[in-house]
Amino acid sequence: MKKRTKQATIIGAFSILMATSGCQTVAAWERGILAEAMMNPDRDPLRDALAEHMWFSREAASGGRGIGGGGCGCN
Repeated sequence: MKKRTKQATIIGAFSILMATSGCQTVAAWERGILAEAMMNPDRDPLRDALAEHMWFSREAASGGRGIGGGGCGCN
């Protein structure tokens, strides 16, 4: 019974450690770096439009970025 309690304590401590490890405070002078255009996933709308057109041409499917349905006509 003692071994089971020790294992539960270790698993609980590890779970708490993993749950709180992603929390990070960003200092005021670091926010400018994170706000650069390079960090924006939509920084090049023309490239995204061309990639979407290429995907549509290859797969005969439109959307796929949060839009339901595919090329088969079902939604």
